[in-house]
Amino acid sequence: KVVKQVCAELDDSGALPVGVSAPGLAADDDRSIAIMPGRFPGLEGFDWPNHLGRDAVFVLNDAKAALIAEANFGAGVNCQNIVLLTLGTGVGGAIMINGELVRGNMNRAGHLGHISLDIDGPAGITGIPGSLEFAVGNATVEERSNGKFHSTAELIEAVNQNDQNAGAIWNLSVRKLAVGVCSIINVISPELVILGGGISQAGETLMEPLSKYMDMYEWRPNGTATPIRIAKFLELSGAIGAAGYAFKKSTIGSV
Repeated sequence: KVVKQVCAELDDSGALPVGVSAPGLAADDDRSIAIMPGRFPGLEGFDWPNHLGRDAVFVLNDAKAALIAEANFGAGVNCQNIVLLTLGTGVGGAIMINGELVRGNMNRAGHLGHISLDIDGPAGITGIPGSLEFAVGNATVEERSNGKFHSTAELIEAVNQNDQNAGAIWNLSVRKLAVGVCSIINVISPELVILGGGISQAGETLMEPLSKYMDMYEWRPNGTATPIRIAKFLELSGAIGAAGYAFKKSTIGSV
């Protein structure tokens, strides 16, 4: 209902295309999120063009949408090979190679949060043990801290107050993030890694230890480090990228 109202307010003619971004695997026809395990019940398979009564409605994964925004208008402008990680409730991801968004079979490519860092770790929603998502995502803070902290924001606040226990938990999470990023760099060889999502807004509390661990673990041929930047558009990246994707797909404009 709310989406219908917004569409009507912005374009009551129904002529402009609409972009929708959401977690999960987008359907090949761009009409819905086909697979979204354990999140937003009711939206899996939900047909957005039919609901909105418009033909030009295009749906894609939220991290892929964020990368479209950042590559064209934000932190990744003028780069052709980019990896983006969204650090939030879980860990999302997207990949661009030679200027093209990598979608892969079933639009599954880019789910970088589901790489494994520990074969003996707990299984995540995909069944993979010890995932990057488990190591960093907000949804697992309580489990990782044995119930002491209930959110990443609470954990970071304690870190900034020099709580040693919080510092140890956070340090381990950032160390695992660095190992995950370095592993991805070894596979993709991007020009740039972009970090988005709420956790990326932790400032130097994130970037200082992350830089230290990147120095330890990144393979740097000829001494060349891969830059890591924070997303320019923050929580709006997905919306901006979805809009750009819709214009490109409808041929009204281009990304």
